[in-house]
Amino acid sequence: MSGTSEGPAPAADLIRPAVTESKSGASPRTDFTGSEGSGFPDPGESRRSGTSGKSSTRGPSGESSGPYDPVESGEPRRPGAPSEPVAFNLAAELIGTAEFRKPGSVSEPVKLSPSAELIGTVESHKPGPVSEPVELSLSGDSGDSGEPGASAGPGEPGDSVSPIDPGESLEPLASLDPHGSPEAGRYGSAFSAAPLAMAVVDRDGLVVSANDSFGALLGKPGAALTGMVAAELMDLKSDARTWDAYREVLGGRQAKLSCTRRVKHPDGHVLWVQVSAAPLAAEEHGVLLSLTDISARRELQARLRHLEMHDPVTRLPNRTLFFERLSAALEAESYEQGGTGRIGLCYLDLDGFKAVNDTLGHRVGDRLLAAVAERLTRCADEAGYARASSPLVARLGGDEFALLVEDSTGTDQLADLAESVLKALQAPFDLSGQRLSLSASIGVVERHASGTTATGLMQAADTTLYWAKADGKSRWTLFDPERNAHRMTRQALASTLRPAIERGEFTLEYQPLVGMETGRLRGVEALVRWNHPQFGMLTPNRFIGLAEEDGSIVPLGRWVLVTACRQARRWQLDHPDEPPIFVSVNVAVRQVWDSDLVADVAETLAETGLAPHLLQLELTESAVMGSAGRPLQALQALSDMGVHIAIDDFGTGYSNLAYLSRLPVSVLKLDGSFVRGFQYEGEGVAPNPADEVIVEAMIQLAHRLGLSVTAECVETSAQATRLRRIGCDTGQGWLYSRPVTPDRISELLGTKACNQAS
Repeated sequence: MSGTSEGPAPAADLIRPAVTESKSGASPRTDFTGSEGSGFPDPGESRRSGTSGKSSTRGPSGESSGPYDPVESGEPRRPGAPSEPVAFNLAAELIGTAEFRKPGSVSEPVKLSPSAELIGTVESHKPGPVSEPVELSLSGDSGDSGEPGASAGPGEPGDSVSPIDPGESLEPLASLDPHGSPEAGRYGSAFSAAPLAMAVVDRDGLVVSANDSFGALLGKPGAALTGMVAAELMDLKSDARTWDAYREVLGGRQAKLSCTRRVKHPDGHVLWVQVSAAPLAAEEHGVLLSLTDISARRELQARLRHLEMHDPVTRLPNRTLFFERLSAALEAESYEQGGTGRIGLCYLDLDGFKAVNDTLGHRVGDRLLAAVAERLTRCADEAGYARASSPLVARLGGDEFALLVEDSTGTDQLADLAESVLKALQAPFDLSGQRLSLSASIGVVERHASGTTATGLMQAADTTLYWAKADGKSRWTLFDPERNAHRMTRQALASTLRPAIERGEFTLEYQPLVGMETGRLRGVEALVRWNHPQFGMLTPNRFIGLAEEDGSIVPLGRWVLVTACRQARRWQLDHPDEPPIFVSVNVAVRQVWDSDLVADVAETLAETGLAPHLLQLELTESAVMGSAGRPLQALQALSDMGVHIAIDDFGTGYSNLAYLSRLPVSVLKLDGSFVRGFQYEGEGVAPNPADEVIVEAMIQLAHRLGLSVTAECVETSAQATRLRRIGCDTGQGWLYSRPVTPDRISELLGTKACNQAS
């Protein structure tokens, strides 16, 4: 060793470089030891020699013999070497100061800031030729076993700890402790000066020693905390789970504990600290506590969460926070602990808001949304007056808002809230001189929280909002389970309609059309039925509207046309002695627009061999009266082909009589509402004379135009008698027959159908 020891090393000398030479005369190298030596290599040398930041060994001549790192090399002690390299593992935030000496020179301070988690091993020196290691362990997480040669922490695999020389005694570090505590003295000055707040606690949970950083967080000097109950200082008893885990650590049954606690400082402000507890080495019989002030981080996290959970335009909770609150309110422990156990929701959509954005711009639209949010918040505050809490107001996106009522008292409370919202939005909005009027549609749902899901509640609210808009807007509508069941059935039918056509689930029934004078069968109307595997036999009013909406009416109508014409031809062939009967097929106006109806009819007639005059196509009055362009041309082409065109439900639509004279129509079918006025004759009740006058006038008008008239919904003989008296040509209704199968029509051929009612 190139220098002599001068008694107990001062604190600054505990960590400093030394030069070690091998017996074989190898080049000296620099170790972190307590002896005086030749100092650190020039930091720039590694760059000059082309190495990557490594120090280099030097021979007697001073020439570099290659890179060498005294810490990373893990070089074992050579026999007779006075010192050995020691691995370091300093805390990430702990910056120590070591003295750097050259022979005969004054010591210079050198800053050390290695990034690691804990202080590892350092070497302490007494007067004598050989150094001995003293091991420091400030955390139970270091993994140090306390045995010589154990790893000093998360260093490189080659790191090593110098073995203890049995010929050298161990100098205690008690003299380094400013408080003179025997327990804390074992941790040296690092424990006292560390910026990391640390304290040693005995197995009974009492503070043995605490550094000043620990005391600063709690507002007291570190020495004043000695003997106090650590759990009370950090409020560990307030949480049963944390308290149990802490006691497990004290008893040595658990490796460590990490938790976040809220600590009140004596000056009044509140701190959030991260508490870590880990046992010391087995012979220490204590626990090391460390505190980290995370108040700033918590505040930043809270601000970021607020930005994440709130709408930037209205400052209201956004969809994410709304569903978080809704899900929490529907958890069993939330409503089972008290309250009404019910939940309510007002789902609101602004009427015509898109026009505001399109005409005035999104800037005005955003200001309008902010103004709406203020009024909704005011309504919620008023509704929550004298209650446990106010409804939560949230913007779900676009112009959609929601008001969530937890522990609702019933539908009346939700209805009152919806009424107040509508009233609040009726007042004009003044936005920098622009006055805007606004209305809203609201869907209201109120039910038991038990068994309700967030998805189910929102689906019900969305459906109810759709009803409110469909009913005329600027209103609120309460959820109706029966109406919703019908809607769900309708949706189920719509989703399976097209596949049902391909699977052949549809069938036709036929209702007779009877001559009023003769009572004999003149024709039939083909009525489609859906033999649904789940809902049974469905009549046209359950699915025709759906088919028209999604366009499946085109393939369905084509199937009905072909099937009905084929059946009419079959009756003609099976009963050659009877006058052939015509078949009437309903046609939707969309069939005219979305397909070549004329070509379909021509192809069907050619395929089945049915004469064109034995086919009658029925269209509703509203569809025919407003026809122009292609529909009118198609009707004219069909009429020219010889196919009869009938107007169904006449008298309930446009009733444009001037337009009627220019349509290629051959038959008018009177709506059943006119015929029902005749049903009381002969039952002691005077009929309404106006009904007969209207029906008679329409029949006479049709006859003047060269049209025949069919009366629907003929159910009694009295109705048939009166219709026959005023000149009606054909009757259709239950008096003659309900819709029946093709075989039943075959039985009616050649008989008086009026006597075959079924």
